[in-house]
Amino acid sequence: MAVTNNAATFESTSRTAQAGPDLKLHFHEAGEGEPVVMLHGGGPGASAWSNFGRNLEVFAEHHRTLLVDQPGFGHSDKPEITGQFFTFSADALVGLLDSLGIEKVHLVGNSLGGGTAVRFALRHPDRAGRLVLMAPGGLGVNVFAPDPTEGIKRLYAFAAPPGPSKEKLGDFLKTLVYDQSLVTDELIEERYRVAADPESLRAMASMGKSFTSPETFEEGMLWREAYKLRQRVLLVWGREDRVNPLDGALLALKLIPRAQLHVFGRCGHWAQLEKFAEFNRLTLDFLRSA
Repeated sequence: MAVTNNAATFESTSRTAQAGPDLKLHFHEAGEGEPVVMLHGGGPGASAWSNFGRNLEVFAEHHRTLLVDQPGFGHSDKPEITGQFFTFSADALVGLLDSLGIEKVHLVGNSLGGGTAVRFALRHPDRAGRLVLMAPGGLGVNVFAPDPTEGIKRLYAFAAPPGPSKEKLGDFLKTLVYDQSLVTDELIEERYRVAADPESLRAMASMGKSFTSPETFEEGMLWREAYKLRQRVLLVWGREDRVNPLDGALLALKLIPRAQLHVFGRCGHWAQLEKFAEFNRLTLDFLRSA
C-alpha cells in the first residue's frame, strides 16, 4: 500500500522492484489516485529524490506518485547500457510498471528524464498519459545558443582527467540554477559521495557512450520523431537555463501537435525547485484539466 503524504520521507517511501530479468529499479512511492511517474535529470550524483523529493508530498495529495531512479542512477542497478539510453531506460520503466501492475501513467521528466519520457510515449503510446517535459534531453534543438552549452561542458569536465573533484561538481551544479544559493556545501557533499563512486562513474560512462556512439546516437535525436506524439504535452523551461537553453523549445513547440510552453523567468534548469510552488500548481492543473 502506498504511504500517505504525511510520511513521505526518503526511508518511508523507498521501494525496489524488478524491472527485467537482470534489472532492479529503486523508486519512491506515495499517494493514491491516477499514477504519475517523475523521472530525474542526469549529471553526477543525480537521483529521483535529489530532483523531486521535495515535490513528492504535494503530488501525493492528488496522485499515486512514483519517483524513479533511472538505470545507472541513485539506488537502482547500474548495468552496462545496451543501445541508446532513452530507449533502455524507457523499456526498464515498462518492466517496472508491469511488476507493479500499473497500466498507464502520466510522466513528468526533467532533462534526461524528459528524454526517457518522450521515448516511452513513442514506444508505448497507449501507456503514456500526459507529458510534462522540463527542458527535455533529445527533444530540444538549440537555434541560437552554442552547442555544447556551458552546462554540458561542465558535465563532461567532471570525470575528465585528472578525475572527479568537488570543485568540478560544484561548477556543474551552479550551471543548473539561477539562484546560486541553492548549491550548498551540503548538496555538493551529498552528490559527490555518489558521483565519485567507481560504479557510478562506470555507469555514467556507459550512458554517455550511448549518446556519442555512431551505432546509437541518432536514436537520441528525439526531435526528429516529435511530430508522432499524440499526448497532451506541457513544455516547461527556465529562461536562464544554461544546460538546455530556452531556444531549444522552439522546434519541439512547433512539431508536437498538442504542445504548450510555459517559461519561468529568473529560473534555470531546476524549475521544480527554483519555482517550487508555481511548478507544482502548474503541473497539477495541467494533469487534471479537461
